[in-house]
Amino acid sequence: MNGKGRATDNIFIERLWRTVKYEEVYLHDYGSPREARQGLSRYFDFYNQRRVHQALDYRTPGEVYSGASRAAPSGGGSGHSNQPSPALPRLPQCTLTTALCLS
Repeated sequence: MNGKGRATDNIFIERLWRTVKYEEVYLHDYGSPREARQGLSRYFDFYNQRRVHQALDYRTPGEVYSGASRAAPSGGGSGHSNQPSPALPRLPQCTLTTALCLS
């Protein structure tokens, strides 16, 4: 996110915050800022390491960032390749700190 193409950078951030709000924030009633920080930290770990993304060819951001590939799904027929799409940028992983700084 470098200033050039700032509008497209903003799309990624807006989409990330929409996902965070609907999948984490709106589902939990945090009693304190500390609980919110802990919950969001857990969510970003889940988002980066365990949540597969359709736009990333059903891989996690952690797999894309590290260059690791997921084993092909059993049964075939999914139509999804395990190779990264050349059109997708390699984005750094999100953390609570970087997400708060970017908003």
